[in-house]
Amino acid sequence: MSDIETAQRLIDANDSQAIAALLAENRALQARLANEVVYLRDELKAERGLRSLSGESAAMKAVRRAITQVAPTDSTVLIQGETGTGKELVARGIHQVSPRRARLLVTVNCAALAPNLVASELFGHEAGAFTGASKRRIGRFELAHQGTLFLDEIGELTPEMQVMLLRVLQEKSIERVGGTTPIPVDVRLIAATHQDLAQAVADGRFRADLFYRLNVFPIRVPALRERREDIPDLVRHFLLHFGRRMNKQVAAIAPPALDLLTRYDWPGNVRELENLIERAMIVAEGSVLDIDPSWLANDAPASSRARLVSHNLRDLEKQSILDALAECNGKIYGNDGAAARLGLKPTTLYGKMRRHGIRTSKNDPS
Repeated sequence: MSDIETAQRLIDANDSQAIAALLAENRALQARLANEVVYLRDELKAERGLRSLSGESAAMKAVRRAITQVAPTDSTVLIQGETGTGKELVARGIHQVSPRRARLLVTVNCAALAPNLVASELFGHEAGAFTGASKRRIGRFELAHQGTLFLDEIGELTPEMQVMLLRVLQEKSIERVGGTTPIPVDVRLIAATHQDLAQAVADGRFRADLFYRLNVFPIRVPALRERREDIPDLVRHFLLHFGRRMNKQVAAIAPPALDLLTRYDWPGNVRELENLIERAMIVAEGSVLDIDPSWLANDAPASSRARLVSHNLRDLEKQSILDALAECNGKIYGNDGAAARLGLKPTTLYGKMRRHGIRTSKNDPS
């Protein structure tokens, strides 16, 4: 073989390697873009949810003030609050007004990850790292590079993963499962939990050094029962949202129904309120929304406190009906009737009256 032929084969081999490398890089880029599209769609869906952080209560004003204070920084944030209070919305609010808002907010629910796959999900893996790993996978830390990583329910991490996360926060680099090369990552970390992490540290369930790393800027999201004055605004927001989605013209909520909602303790917080309004919108027939008190009793935990709340709500509804009937001299129909005063259809009011055993001289056939 001549020197020219040998040189040509070497060139061809190098070209083949270069092409293979370019194809591999292109596949990795496509996978990354596909992942980014998923998270960008999530961010668009969450835009309406950020309005749930509105409200004029002192508690929500404190949350919004904390968001504006910490957002311009790269400091780690620990969001604490009961389930359903909107901790993820706070994280999105921080990201969307931060210098990193042009990049991704990557969310991870630590409680939903299988323990044997947490490392792969967070840090990625190389092809062949374990059975079923047929190709390289980019982890959530790499995907969030120059953006924000939100670790929800961080109290559910195993002790082993707590150690790995602490090392990443200290070294600002990760290693893919099956890899040996450190990969620098520039990530702003926001963590959230419904647990009392300080107590978890005292109980030996959570590492103290990791807790102090996370607890740089704590934000507590109040329970809905702690900001009852915000319930009317939240109800109007959900009415508008579900009205558009269901193509229904429901302009307001009946005053007795709103009284029920503002007096209820909301063990499921804002999420429970949203689900209840959606349920009411599904069965709504007129322009004024009504709430069946039994829905609150069924949705609440089976405890004596919940039963007492349900009893009080029924009493409140009954008294509202009696007051309206008294003001209208027992009249139900018409613009000056009790149904209009309560924002109900007459047939709906009759149904409620039967349930409460209320009769008047104008509607009692006996």
